[in-house]
Amino acid sequence: MRTWMCLICGFIYDEEAGRPEDGIPPGTRWEDLPPNWTCPDCDARKDDFQMVEI
Repeated sequence: MRTWMCLICGFIYDEEAGRPEDGIPPGTRWEDLPPNWTCPDCDARKDDFQMVEI
């Protein structure tokens, strides 16, 4: 499982945790998010995220 950070606002998407409050179950991989998914904090696109080591 990987972790992705929004380069605009710093929001962290953790594949292991998912985003159940947004209908994305735990274990949802980055590539399996819908192509039009945006950052829940700033509406940045997936292209504005970078994989990070935490």
